[in-house]
Amino acid sequence: MNIENNLILALDVMNKDEALEICEKVNPYINTIKIGYPLTLAEGLEIIKIIKEKFNCNVICDYKVADIDATNSKICDLTFSAGADAIICHGFVGNDSVQACLNNANKHNKELFLLTEMSHPGAKMFLQKDAEDIAKMGVEMGITNYVAPATKLDRLSKIREIVGNDACIISPGVGKQGGDAKKTLEYASAIIVGRSIYESDNPALACEKIIKD
Repeated sequence: MNIENNLILALDVMNKDEALEICEKVNPYINTIKIGYPLTLAEGLEIIKIIKEKFNCNVICDYKVADIDATNSKICDLTFSAGADAIICHGFVGNDSVQACLNNANKHNKELFLLTEMSHPGAKMFLQKDAEDIAKMGVEMGITNYVAPATKLDRLSKIREIVGNDACIISPGVGKQGGDAKKTLEYASAIIVGRSIYESDNPALACEKIIKD
């Protein structure tokens, strides 16, 4: 996946008109949009195709898929059929559940991102201790795309060490959560930025500042 300016917009707004207005403003700088449950639940899966067709961009669906294999397969099938280019799944559920997502991504000729560790403080309670094993599992399964936190550079660098230099790592937590874009990109392939862009009075200028800094 080609990610322009190594920058992904996390579009966690809750109505179509606002989403499209923001996309319009940032389109010169960003070609990859990450949407999650807030926008999808508010507007339905149709929003994927609307954004893709209007802005000719990549759409990554951050659904953090984390169920049994049969259910994961159904979630992925619906998401890819709706036009998504990629989906994010949790790794803590184990290789059978992750394999179901990977099989479905391959069936649709789309991409899977494996979430190793999250960017919020609470991730330290349970997820962090298994993050490295999740990354190792992904490598063993042949997964080449990962999610690792910008808010914990030591953890991000360790995940990079495990998955190798050729893997794609996208990294959330830059901006409002305190992650630094420049330092994150020493290890990550692209940064994910949400509120610092879509809550800005000038989203285009916010993108420009992130890219230049």
